Amino acid sequence: MIKIGQGFDVHTFAEDRPLIIGGIQIPYEKGLTGHSDADVLLHTVADACLGAIGEGDIGRHFPDTDPNFKDADSAELLSHVWKIVREKGYKLGNIDCTIMAEKPKMAPHVGAMCKRISQLLEANEDQVNVKATTTERLGFVGREEGIAALAVVLLKKEG
Repeated sequence: MIKIGQGFDVHTFAEDRPLIIGGIQIPYEKGLTGHSDADVLLHTVADACLGAIGEGDIGRHFPDTDPNFKDADSAELLSHVWKIVREKGYKLGNIDCTIMAEKPKMAPHVGAMCKRISQLLEANEDQVNVKATTTERLGFVGREEGIAALAVVLLKKEG
């Protein structure tokens, strides 16, 4: 049996925060606004995984009203989500992710993101794809107000 899930997330830029995307800290003058570390890509991956198994979204599992998740490491949140996926008997088939950002350039960091995500999802790097695009200066991403990400995941039942 296979299951497919999709995820989407957006975060606005913020001053005085590190920029963490895909579990990697990226040198940039701004970070992203969020209750946790605001890793827009790992949030998207978590939502895709939760959607595939019918377990809602990260807001349900890690509400921003809970002070326990203030400045939380999104890699830890994704690890918790992946534990739920594994308990339901699934493993990763593959995941395809897209980051939408005008700045900073993501290409130099994509390999490290793929490696980190594959570690968190207990998979081989060739099962994880991350790509980046701009929005041709259209919308909030184009105005450099924030970053968006989306992901599609395929999970396979073990055994």
